[in-house]
Amino acid sequence: MRIAKAPFQFMAAAPLIRVTGQRARTLAELLDLVRACPDASIFNHTFQSLQQHHFLTEGFSNDFAQWVLAACNEPRLAERLSSLDIRQYAHLAELRSDLVDVLETYLREVPEAAPRRAFEPFFFCETLTVAVPTSWQAQTLAEFCEALSHVSIHTVHFHFVAARLREPLTVNDFSFWIEESLGLKELADSIDQIDIYTNTLEGVRTRLLVEATPWLTA
Repeated sequence: MRIAKAPFQFMAAAPLIRVTGQRARTLAELLDLVRACPDASIFNHTFQSLQQHHFLTEGFSNDFAQWVLAACNEPRLAERLSSLDIRQYAHLAELRSDLVDVLETYLREVPEAAPRRAFEPFFFCETLTVAVPTSWQAQTLAEFCEALSHVSIHTVHFHFVAARLREPLTVNDFSFWIEESLGLKELADSIDQIDIYTNTLEGVRTRLLVEATPWLTA
């Protein structure tokens, strides 16, 4: 059984949500605020919303798409916004740029939608994540699986979703540790490909354990 070069420390994470005071009543206002809002707001309404809606396996996974559909009745735009795969972004600036591009393109195609008042405003919020070590550490893959089966879904989100923006990783914490400390690159790659959109966070946990189980004797 392989012993890791360094143990994996599971973290307990809790998001603190702050309302910024910025709000959009139209798609034109949404575009202006997406251009100018803090990075923490972009994070909250994309990466963080996956945790808030962890029980959903259908519908849209980011708050912008949800609002565009529910409050603006623009399903085509909602689909375009939801099609942005946050796994592909290493920097929030890149994600913001693509959000702006989707909104600008749609409003050029459907200019009458820009000033139309939404059924309810979109309130921009920011996320501050507070993380502290849990009692769970792993020095082997077996210990990793045991700990993973017990930690909260907030811990799963912190290490598997939010971690992709903690430079210079651009991958989730689990894959990084499995490759760098255990030397199991094939397993690390397969874990990194687990779909965070078609799975709930509990589903992600299950898939992680399924992927890791055949490697326990490696």
